[in-house]
Amino acid sequence: MKKYKPLIVLLSLLFAVTLIVPAILVIPFSEGKVSGKLGESLNQTSKKTKTSTVTADAGVEVGVYRFSKSKIEEVPLEDYLVGVVASEMPADFNEEALKAQALTARTYIVKQLMSKQNHLGLPKGAQVGDTTMDQVYSSDDQLRKEWGADYSWKRKKVLDAVRATSGQILTYNGEPIQATFFSTSNGYTENSEDYWPSKLPYLRSVTSPWDKSSPKFSNQQTFTVADIEAKLGVRLGNGSQIGQITERTAGKRVGVVKFGSKTLTGKDIREKLGLKSSDFSWVRKGGNIVISTKGYGHGVGMSQYGANGMAAAGKTYKDIVEHYYTGVAITSTDNMLAMITAKK
Repeated sequence: MKKYKPLIVLLSLLFAVTLIVPAILVIPFSEGKVSGKLGESLNQTSKKTKTSTVTADAGVEVGVYRFSKSKIEEVPLEDYLVGVVASEMPADFNEEALKAQALTARTYIVKQLMSKQNHLGLPKGAQVGDTTMDQVYSSDDQLRKEWGADYSWKRKKVLDAVRATSGQILTYNGEPIQATFFSTSNGYTENSEDYWPSKLPYLRSVTSPWDKSSPKFSNQQTFTVADIEAKLGVRLGNGSQIGQITERTAGKRVGVVKFGSKTLTGKDIREKLGLKSSDFSWVRKGGNIVISTKGYGHGVGMSQYGANGMAAAGKTYKDIVEHYYTGVAITSTDNMLAMITAKK
Protein backbone atom coordinates (compact mmCIF):
# COMPACT_ATOMS: atom_id res chain seq x y z
CA MET A 1 0.00 0.00 0.00
CA LYS A 2 2.95 2.37 0.62
CA LYS A 3 3.71 2.72 -3.05
CA TYR A 4 0.18 4.15 -3.63
CA LYS A 5 0.42 6.68 -0.78
CA PRO A 6 2.06 9.48 -2.86
CA LEU A 7 -0.62 9.05 -5.50
CA ILE A 8 -3.36 9.31 -2.88
CA VAL A 9 -1.79 12.49 -1.45
CA LEU A 10 -1.53 14.01 -4.93
CA LEU A 11 -5.19 13.27 -5.69
CA SER A 12 -6.21 14.78 -2.36
CA LEU A 13 -4.32 17.99 -3.13
CA LEU A 14 -5.91 18.23 -6.58
CA PHE A 15 -9.36 17.77 -5.11
CA ALA A 16 -8.72 20.53 -2.59
CA VAL A 17 -7.55 22.91 -5.31
CA THR A 18 -10.69 22.31 -7.38
CA LEU A 19 -12.73 23.38 -4.37
CA ILE A 20 -10.64 26.47 -3.63
CA VAL A 21 -10.24 27.92 -7.15
CA PRO A 22 -13.99 28.33 -7.90
CA ALA A 23 -14.35 30.04 -4.53
CA ILE A 24 -11.58 32.50 -5.46
CA LEU A 25 -13.30 33.25 -8.79
CA VAL A 26 -16.87 33.51 -7.52
CA ILE A 27 -16.69 35.21 -4.10
CA PRO A 28 -15.06 38.52 -5.15
CA PHE A 29 -17.48 38.97 -8.11
CA SER A 30 -20.48 38.20 -5.94
CA GLU A 31 -19.36 40.84 -3.43
CA GLY A 32 -18.50 43.32 -6.18
CA LYS A 33 -14.89 43.56 -5.06
CA VAL A 34 -12.06 42.62 -7.41
CA SER A 35 -8.48 43.56 -6.60
CA GLY A 36 -5.70 44.58 -8.98
CA LYS A 37 -5.88 46.34 -12.40
CA LEU A 38 -8.00 43.57 -13.89
CA GLY A 39 -10.45 44.00 -11.06
CA GLU A 40 -10.61 47.77 -11.62
CA SER A 41 -11.26 47.21 -15.31
CA LEU A 42 -14.03 44.73 -14.64
CA ASN A 43 -15.64 47.00 -12.06
CA GLN A 44 -15.52 49.96 -14.47
CA THR A 45 -17.09 47.87 -17.23
CA SER A 46 -19.83 46.75 -14.85
CA LYS A 47 -20.57 50.34 -13.86
CA LYS A 48 -20.75 51.44 -17.49
CA THR A 49 -23.18 48.67 -18.30
CA LYS A 50 -25.47 49.79 -15.50
CA THR A 51 -25.42 53.50 -16.29
CA SER A 52 -25.36 53.69 -20.10
CA THR A 53 -26.50 51.89 -23.19
CA VAL A 54 -24.18 51.84 -26.19
CA THR A 55 -26.16 51.74 -29.44
CA ALA A 56 -25.26 51.72 -33.11
CA ASP A 57 -26.11 55.44 -33.22
CA ALA A 58 -23.30 56.27 -30.78
CA GLY A 59 -20.25 58.15 -32.00
CA VAL A 60 -22.06 60.25 -34.63
CA GLU A 61 -23.00 63.89 -34.16
CA VAL A 62 -25.36 66.03 -36.21
CA GLY A 63 -24.78 69.70 -36.93
CA VAL A 64 -28.26 71.13 -36.32
CA TYR A 65 -28.95 74.74 -37.24
CA ARG A 66 -31.23 76.25 -34.59
CA PHE A 67 -33.14 78.94 -36.44
CA SER A 68 -34.46 80.62 -33.28
CA LYS A 69 -30.89 81.08 -31.99
CA SER A 70 -29.15 81.52 -35.37
CA LYS A 71 -26.49 79.03 -34.31
CA ILE A 72 -25.28 75.49 -35.03
CA GLU A 73 -25.47 72.89 -32.26
CA GLU A 74 -23.58 69.59 -32.40
CA VAL A 75 -26.11 67.01 -31.20
CA PRO A 76 -25.41 63.27 -30.65
CA LEU A 77 -27.36 61.26 -33.22
CA GLU A 78 -29.49 59.43 -30.65
CA ASP A 79 -30.48 62.70 -28.94
CA TYR A 80 -31.26 64.24 -32.32
CA LEU A 81 -33.54 61.33 -33.23
CA VAL A 82 -35.36 61.55 -29.90
CA GLY A 83 -35.89 65.28 -30.48
CA VAL A 84 -37.24 64.64 -34.00
CA VAL A 85 -39.58 61.75 -33.17
CA ALA A 86 -40.93 63.64 -30.16
CA SER A 87 -41.60 66.69 -32.36
CA GLU A 88 -43.05 64.88 -35.36
CA MET A 89 -45.33 62.29 -33.71
CA PRO A 90 -47.39 62.34 -30.48
CA ALA A 91 -45.60 60.38 -27.75
CA ASP A 92 -48.89 58.70 -26.77
CA PHE A 93 -48.99 56.91 -30.13
CA ASN A 94 -48.47 53.15 -30.17
CA GLU A 95 -44.87 51.97 -29.66
CA GLU A 96 -44.68 50.34 -33.11
CA ALA A 97 -45.79 53.57 -34.78
CA LEU A 98 -43.09 55.46 -32.88
CA LYS A 99 -40.51 52.91 -34.04
CA ALA A 100 -41.62 53.41 -37.63
CA GLN A 101 -41.23 57.18 -37.15
CA ALA A 102 -37.77 56.66 -35.64
CA LEU A 103 -36.80 54.62 -38.70
CA THR A 104 -37.92 57.38 -41.09
CA ALA A 105 -36.09 60.00 -39.03
CA ARG A 106 -32.83 58.05 -39.00
CA THR A 107 -33.12 57.32 -42.71
CA TYR A 108 -33.56 61.02 -43.46
CA ILE A 109 -30.58 62.20 -41.43
CA VAL A 110 -28.24 59.41 -42.58
CA LYS A 111 -29.06 60.30 -46.18
CA GLN A 112 -28.39 63.94 -45.34
CA LEU A 113 -25.09 63.18 -43.57
CA MET A 114 -23.89 61.11 -46.52
CA SER A 115 -24.63 63.89 -48.99
CA LYS A 116 -21.58 65.55 -50.51
CA GLN A 117 -23.45 68.78 -51.15
CA ASN A 118 -23.87 71.64 -48.70
CA HIS A 119 -27.41 72.03 -47.40
CA LEU A 120 -29.13 74.86 -49.27
CA GLY A 121 -30.17 77.73 -47.05
CA LEU A 122 -27.98 76.74 -44.10
CA PRO A 123 -24.60 78.12 -42.99
CA LYS A 124 -21.44 76.08 -43.50
CA GLY A 125 -21.13 73.30 -40.93
CA ALA A 126 -24.87 72.78 -40.56
CA GLN A 127 -26.09 69.46 -41.90
CA VAL A 128 -29.76 69.91 -41.11
CA GLY A 129 -32.20 72.54 -39.87
CA ASP A 130 -34.69 72.18 -37.01
CA THR A 131 -37.86 73.14 -38.94
CA THR A 132 -40.23 71.49 -41.42
CA MET A 133 -37.71 72.37 -44.12
CA ASP A 134 -36.00 69.19 -42.88
CA GLN A 135 -37.37 67.49 -39.77
CA VAL A 136 -38.70 69.37 -36.78
CA TYR A 137 -36.26 68.99 -33.88
CA SER A 138 -36.71 69.99 -30.24
CA SER A 139 -33.98 69.95 -27.61
CA ASP A 140 -34.35 68.17 -24.29
CA ASP A 141 -34.98 71.49 -22.53
CA GLN A 142 -37.77 72.28 -24.99
CA LEU A 143 -39.36 68.88 -24.43
CA ARG A 144 -39.22 69.35 -20.65
CA LYS A 145 -41.15 72.60 -20.98
CA GLU A 146 -43.63 71.20 -23.49
CA TRP A 147 -44.37 67.94 -21.68
CA GLY A 148 -44.19 69.19 -18.10
CA ALA A 149 -45.22 66.47 -15.65
CA ASP A 150 -45.39 63.92 -18.49
CA TYR A 151 -41.76 64.46 -19.49
CA SER A 152 -40.27 61.30 -17.91
CA TRP A 153 -42.62 58.69 -19.37
CA LYS A 154 -42.91 60.38 -22.74
CA ARG A 155 -39.16 60.73 -23.20
CA LYS A 156 -38.58 57.14 -22.13
CA LYS A 157 -41.19 55.91 -24.60
CA VAL A 158 -39.64 57.85 -27.49
CA LEU A 159 -36.10 56.85 -26.48
CA ASP A 160 -37.14 53.18 -26.36
CA ALA A 161 -38.50 53.48 -29.92
CA VAL A 162 -35.27 55.07 -31.14
CA ARG A 163 -33.14 52.40 -29.49
CA ALA A 164 -35.35 49.57 -30.72
CA THR A 165 -34.50 50.61 -34.29
CA SER A 166 -30.89 51.55 -33.59
CA GLY A 167 -28.59 50.97 -36.55
CA GLN A 168 -31.46 50.58 -39.02
CA ILE A 169 -32.55 52.68 -42.00
CA LEU A 170 -34.77 52.21 -45.03
CA THR A 171 -33.08 51.59 -48.37
CA TYR A 172 -34.04 50.93 -51.97
CA ASN A 173 -31.40 49.22 -54.10
CA GLY A 174 -28.94 49.77 -51.27
CA GLU A 175 -29.45 53.56 -51.03
CA PRO A 176 -31.26 55.47 -48.25
CA ILE A 177 -34.73 56.49 -49.41
CA GLN A 178 -36.54 59.81 -49.22
CA ALA A 179 -38.58 58.69 -46.21
CA THR A 180 -41.39 61.23 -46.51
CA PHE A 181 -44.37 61.15 -44.16
CA PHE A 182 -47.48 63.17 -43.36
CA SER A 183 -50.29 63.29 -40.81
CA THR A 184 -53.44 61.70 -42.25
CA SER A 185 -54.46 60.24 -45.62
CA ASN A 186 -57.83 60.32 -47.35
CA GLY A 187 -57.78 56.52 -47.38
CA TYR A 188 -54.92 56.34 -49.91
CA THR A 189 -51.37 57.63 -50.15
CA GLU A 190 -50.13 59.50 -53.19
CA ASN A 191 -47.64 58.67 -55.96
CA SER A 192 -44.64 60.98 -55.56
CA GLU A 193 -44.92 62.39 -59.09
CA ASP A 194 -48.52 63.45 -58.44
CA TYR A 195 -47.31 65.96 -55.86
CA TRP A 196 -43.61 66.48 -56.58
CA PRO A 197 -41.61 66.40 -59.85
CA SER A 198 -39.74 63.12 -59.20
CA LYS A 199 -41.19 59.65 -59.73
CA LEU A 200 -39.73 57.40 -57.05
CA PRO A 201 -40.41 53.64 -57.20
CA TYR A 202 -40.86 53.26 -53.44
CA LEU A 203 -43.30 56.18 -53.07
CA ARG A 204 -46.34 54.53 -54.66
CA SER A 205 -50.00 54.98 -53.84
CA VAL A 206 -51.27 52.39 -51.34
CA THR A 207 -54.49 52.01 -49.38
CA SER A 208 -54.64 53.41 -45.85
CA PRO A 209 -58.07 52.69 -44.34
CA TRP A 210 -56.91 53.22 -40.74
CA ASP A 211 -56.89 57.01 -41.19
CA LYS A 212 -60.67 57.32 -41.03
CA SER A 213 -60.46 57.30 -37.23
CA SER A 214 -57.98 60.21 -37.24
CA PRO A 215 -59.27 63.47 -35.71
CA LYS A 216 -57.70 65.18 -38.74
CA PHE A 217 -59.48 63.07 -41.36
CA SER A 218 -62.02 65.74 -42.40
CA ASN A 219 -62.04 69.53 -42.36
CA GLN A 220 -64.07 72.44 -43.68
CA GLN A 221 -62.99 75.96 -44.59
CA THR A 222 -65.06 78.91 -45.84
CA PHE A 223 -63.81 81.55 -48.26
CA THR A 224 -65.45 84.51 -49.95
CA VAL A 225 -65.76 84.34 -53.73
CA ALA A 226 -63.54 87.43 -53.96
CA ASP A 227 -60.88 85.74 -51.81
CA ILE A 228 -60.87 82.62 -53.99
CA GLU A 229 -60.58 84.71 -57.15
CA ALA A 230 -57.71 86.76 -55.75
CA LYS A 231 -55.72 83.81 -54.40
CA LEU A 232 -56.20 81.57 -57.44
CA GLY A 233 -56.09 84.32 -60.05
CA VAL A 234 -59.35 83.19 -61.69
CA ARG A 235 -62.84 84.57 -62.44
CA LEU A 236 -65.74 82.48 -61.14
CA GLY A 237 -68.70 84.41 -62.55
CA ASN A 238 -72.14 84.47 -60.95
CA GLY A 239 -73.25 80.86 -61.47
CA SER A 240 -72.92 77.89 -59.15
CA GLN A 241 -70.02 76.52 -61.17
CA ILE A 242 -66.68 77.01 -59.39
CA GLY A 243 -64.25 74.96 -61.44
CA GLN A 244 -64.29 71.69 -63.35
CA ILE A 245 -62.23 68.82 -61.94
CA THR A 246 -60.87 67.10 -65.04
CA GLU A 247 -58.32 64.70 -63.48
CA ARG A 248 -57.81 62.79 -60.25
CA THR A 249 -54.59 61.24 -58.99
CA ALA A 250 -53.87 57.61 -58.12
CA GLY A 251 -54.45 58.61 -54.49
CA LYS A 252 -58.00 59.86 -55.27
CA ARG A 253 -57.02 63.50 -54.84
CA VAL A 254 -57.77 66.37 -57.19
CA GLY A 255 -55.32 66.30 -60.09
CA VAL A 256 -56.38 69.11 -62.45
CA VAL A 257 -59.08 71.79 -62.29
CA LYS A 258 -60.16 74.01 -65.19
CA PHE A 259 -61.41 77.56 -64.63
CA GLY A 260 -62.41 78.59 -68.14
CA SER A 261 -59.15 78.83 -70.06
CA LYS A 262 -56.99 78.58 -66.92
CA THR A 263 -55.79 75.25 -65.49
CA LEU A 264 -54.53 74.61 -61.94
CA THR A 265 -53.38 71.42 -60.24
CA GLY A 266 -54.89 70.20 -56.99
CA LYS A 267 -51.54 70.90 -55.35
CA ASP A 268 -51.63 74.51 -56.63
CA ILE A 269 -55.09 75.05 -55.17
CA ARG A 270 -54.22 73.40 -51.86
CA GLU A 271 -51.13 75.54 -51.38
CA LYS A 272 -52.65 78.82 -52.58
CA LEU A 273 -55.70 78.43 -50.32
CA GLY A 274 -53.91 76.76 -47.40
CA LEU A 275 -56.10 73.64 -47.51
CA LYS A 276 -55.37 70.63 -45.33
CA SER A 277 -55.37 68.28 -48.32
CA SER A 278 -55.60 68.21 -52.10
CA ASP A 279 -58.61 65.86 -51.83
CA PHE A 280 -61.30 68.52 -51.74
CA SER A 281 -64.84 69.30 -52.84
CA TRP A 282 -66.56 72.68 -52.83
CA VAL A 283 -69.98 74.28 -52.89
CA ARG A 284 -71.04 77.88 -53.45
CA LYS A 285 -73.32 79.45 -50.85
CA GLY A 286 -74.17 83.01 -51.84
CA GLY A 287 -71.00 85.06 -51.70
CA ASN A 288 -69.06 82.27 -50.01
CA ILE A 289 -67.46 79.02 -51.08
CA VAL A 290 -67.29 76.16 -48.55
CA ILE A 291 -64.45 73.71 -49.19
CA SER A 292 -64.43 70.26 -47.55
CA THR A 293 -61.21 68.23 -47.42
CA LYS A 294 -60.27 64.66 -46.57
CA GLY A 295 -56.88 63.95 -45.03
CA TYR A 296 -54.14 66.22 -43.76
CA GLY A 297 -50.82 66.72 -45.54
CA HIS A 298 -49.25 66.07 -48.94
CA GLY A 299 -50.14 62.37 -48.85
CA VAL A 300 -46.77 60.99 -50.02
CA GLY A 301 -45.08 58.20 -48.00
CA MET A 302 -46.09 57.09 -44.52
CA SER A 303 -49.32 58.26 -42.96
CA GLN A 304 -48.67 58.82 -39.26
CA TYR A 305 -52.26 58.16 -38.16
CA GLY A 306 -52.33 55.22 -40.54
CA ALA A 307 -49.17 53.88 -38.88
CA ASN A 308 -50.81 54.24 -35.48
CA GLY A 309 -53.90 52.43 -36.73
CA MET A 310 -51.80 49.60 -38.12
CA ALA A 311 -49.94 49.31 -34.81
CA ALA A 312 -53.22 49.20 -32.89
CA ALA A 313 -54.27 46.32 -35.17
CA GLY A 314 -51.17 44.36 -34.11
CA LYS A 315 -48.78 45.24 -36.94
CA THR A 316 -45.06 45.76 -36.24
CA TYR A 317 -42.99 48.74 -37.31
CA LYS A 318 -41.53 46.55 -40.08
CA ASP A 319 -45.04 45.81 -41.34
CA ILE A 320 -45.81 49.52 -41.28
CA VAL A 321 -42.80 50.76 -43.24
CA GLU A 322 -43.01 47.92 -45.75
CA HIS A 323 -46.65 48.85 -46.39
CA TYR A 324 -46.10 52.55 -46.94
CA TYR A 325 -42.74 52.35 -48.76
CA THR A 326 -42.99 49.92 -51.67
CA GLY A 327 -40.13 47.46 -52.16
CA VAL A 328 -37.83 48.86 -49.46
CA ALA A 329 -35.42 46.95 -47.22
CA ILE A 330 -34.47 47.61 -43.60
CA THR A 331 -30.68 47.87 -43.75
CA SER A 332 -27.86 48.17 -41.21
CA THR A 333 -26.21 51.58 -40.93
CA ASP A 334 -22.82 50.17 -39.85
CA ASN A 335 -20.94 50.90 -43.06
CA MET A 336 -22.72 54.19 -43.70
CA LEU A 337 -22.09 55.55 -40.20
CA ALA A 338 -18.45 54.46 -40.45
CA MET A 339 -18.14 56.49 -43.66
CA ILE A 340 -19.78 59.50 -42.01
CA THR A 341 -17.44 59.28 -39.01
CA ALA A 342 -14.41 58.89 -41.28
CA LYS A 343 -15.34 62.06 -43.19
CA LYS A 344 -15.08 64.03 -39.95
